[in-house]
Amino acid sequence: MGRRARVGREPPDAAAALEIALRFLGSRPRTEREIVDRLRRASADDEVIETTRERLRELSYIDDEAFAAWWIEQRDRHAPRGRRLLEAELRQRGVPRDVIERLRDEPVERLPEDAALPEDDDQRASTVLAGHLRGRPLPDDPKALQRIGMFLMRRGFDPDTARRAIRAHRSGQPGPD
Repeated sequence: MGRRARVGREPPDAAAALEIALRFLGSRPRTEREIVDRLRRASADDEVIETTRERLRELSYIDDEAFAAWWIEQRDRHAPRGRRLLEAELRQRGVPRDVIERLRDEPVERLPEDAALPEDDDQRASTVLAGHLRGRPLPDDPKALQRIGMFLMRRGFDPDTARRAIRAHRSGQPGPD
């Protein structure tokens, strides 16, 4: 049946709730909302949840802005997405709108070893397109190009960015002899 039944269990006290939250944070950073949702699933009451949130903030385990920067960096490294889809993923995880807007206005700081990561949507789209094509040339068929453009749009890129990526990829390819 998957999850263990919580029948007859007492709601967690502050120490147990903190332990639950810390174990939840063990696999990857989390947003404040993700932690609150996890504690609610554990049947913690609101006072215990608030106490746990305060303690996690003191320990610097809750920082939605740091989470958003981490998420964007992970996406750029492993599965690049367009700005629109990145923002939707962050909203889905509970990152507040003002944090997302601040990150949109201020570029994410990169370490020197991260210089190869894409910095803007045009670079992200080119990376996604190159990965999709895997060394194959762009097709000449307008329908096939339209499908590739739709593929990029499903990855969160706007139509203009998709067109620019296709044009840039085409211009970077050697022409027929």
